Amino acid sequence: MDEHEQSTDTSRLRALFDAVSTGALTPAEAERRAVTDIVGHSIEDLGFARVDHARAARQGFPEVIFGQGKTPYDIARIARAIVDRGHSLLVTRTNRGAFDEVAKLVPDATFHERAGIVERRTTAPRGKGSLLVAAAGTSDIPIAEEAAVSAEVMGNDVDRLYDVGVAGLHRLLAERHRLTAARVIIVVAGMEGALASVVGGLVSAPVIAVPTSIGYGASFGGIAALLAMLNSCASGIATVNIDNGFGAAAMASAINHLE
Repeated sequence: MDEHEQSTDTSRLRALFDAVSTGALTPAEAERRAVTDIVGHSIEDLGFARVDHARAARQGFPEVIFGQGKTPYDIARIARAIVDRGHSLLVTRTNRGAFDEVAKLVPDATFHERAGIVERRTTAPRGKGSLLVAAAGTSDIPIAEEAAVSAEVMGNDVDRLYDVGVAGLHRLLAERHRLTAARVIIVVAGMEGALASVVGGLVSAPVIAVPTSIGYGASFGGIAALLAMLNSCASGIATVNIDNGFGAAAMASAINHLE
């Protein structure tokens, strides 16, 4: 943001404050206008990407970079633009090559290889409780880690419970106290996707189900697990797209930050 843009935004804010002080606007209406008008102008055009610096004000977390399909150079430039505004950085579906490029511009960034995430954290409002990420099998852990690391960057305490699928149900039941302690639960499962229904029947907390593409031919790349989770007879379960660990984390974090 250049000095002219900053001065213009300051003038707009001052006008809103004056309107509230005179009673011309209510505080709620002033807040709405600040988000839609002033904050809404905070778009940085890099030529190949338009970085939305207002997203944190609108949605509670800054813009997230989806790394797949972007060059390492693209990712690094967008990452620096986000960090330069003082925001947390979260890049999903990325690799070490992209991280090496990001690290040239954001030296204190961190790479989580199993999760495929590059991140740099800033102080953020903390969630009210803890999130539990439960993975059915070890093969589901990369998607579970995408969810877990994303949720941590978003300001949540995360408990991980891995390899507790229905093929050995006793492993899950032995950890029931951890299930009941969580405010929100993310369940990650491939194959037939049954774990979400089992967990949903044991707890009162919201359950966010993540079908994975893990499984043999009849799993159809995660469609079998997706349909099973969508058709669960347990209440309180919402389902995101196949392999969408980040999407589950975003929803779980939003719930966990509610008063």
